[in-house]
Amino acid sequence: MSLYSQFGKDVLLTGWGHSQFGKLGDETLESLIVQVSREAIDNAGIEPAQIDEIYVGQFNAGMMPLAFPSSLALQVSEQLANVPATRVENACTSGSAAMQQGAKALLAGTATTVLVVGAEKMTHAGADVVGGALLGADYDMAGKSSTTGFTGLFADVAKHYEQRYGPVGDVLGSIAAKNHRNGVDNPYAQLRKDLGEEFCRTVSERNPLVAAPLRRTDCSPVSDGAAAMVLSVAPTGSVTGPVRLAGFGQANDFMPAERRDPTAFAGVRASFERALAMAGTTLGELDFAEVHDCFTIAELLMYEAMGLAEPGHGARAVDEGWVFRDGKLPINVSGGLKAKGHPVGATGVSQHVLAAMQLTGTAGDMQLPRARRAAVQNMGGVGIANYVSILEAV
Repeated sequence: MSLYSQFGKDVLLTGWGHSQFGKLGDETLESLIVQVSREAIDNAGIEPAQIDEIYVGQFNAGMMPLAFPSSLALQVSEQLANVPATRVENACTSGSAAMQQGAKALLAGTATTVLVVGAEKMTHAGADVVGGALLGADYDMAGKSSTTGFTGLFADVAKHYEQRYGPVGDVLGSIAAKNHRNGVDNPYAQLRKDLGEEFCRTVSERNPLVAAPLRRTDCSPVSDGAAAMVLSVAPTGSVTGPVRLAGFGQANDFMPAERRDPTAFAGVRASFERALAMAGTTLGELDFAEVHDCFTIAELLMYEAMGLAEPGHGARAVDEGWVFRDGKLPINVSGGLKAKGHPVGATGVSQHVLAAMQLTGTAGDMQLPRARRAAVQNMGGVGIANYVSILEAV
């Protein structure tokens, strides 16, 4: 029984929508938000008039001419006129931050039905604009120029890891290959091609180093996209749901320069522990997880932070097949950010939507044979803002 049963209510995901991820030149931020919001409302089997509040996760409006997206979902229907709508920003966790704000509104009793949207348009901007925007998620690098952008920050983490535990090139290549292979089955994914381990492990003209030791295949792509979900305190006439939000956790860490160990993502660990405790479950009782693999070194560190492997031994989760589709804890069956894409504000909501699809048996070619309980882990900056949700089939 969830710890928040003291509120006398559950938080349910009762409907969802998801756009294609990729370079969507014909779409605007508004069209993406409207598309997925309409899908989520229709999927929940409700009328727009039943929405009490709207939370929109978007990271960096500076990449767009439009810098005020909170009311764009109102374009779905005149019935949404005057509904409270709030933009939520917490770097790459903006989508999950919006979800938790919606869940807390339901638990507080100020709403009974909430629409949560995550969206980002990035591919229209130049690499320098995108890189500068992403560096804004790190206090020490904000406003500075960098030839490698955010990749350089995670490359530094990988270098620290190698200095302590040894080379990581091969295992990072295996993680990239796994996620690209999984992404083939995701109809929403930006990169639907099985690249193979040899290609992902090898530095070549087609797979150059971006910031050593990270190769191009170790980095998630720049993406456009959106996702949305309806949260309710009671079942609706949902087409595919509902899914129960059994627990959630948030933890913020110091900036990387202030940490004693740059390879220990303490905030990730704390958010996992809080979410699992709230749900009254353990890591061993999860059937799969969607984690924030903005770079392959991030996924490797997730294995250790979540307790799947001991510090320095994350490679074991790959070498022994634990994180593959048929392993004891499949990780990123969707292809993860690595293959699915990473439209920053949309990422956290997308992770929840694809996990909900697994839990309702509606994931199509991505579907796992057993999917009753899942974790969604979303990270902002270099392990700075951290959110974890535990979702359960109803």
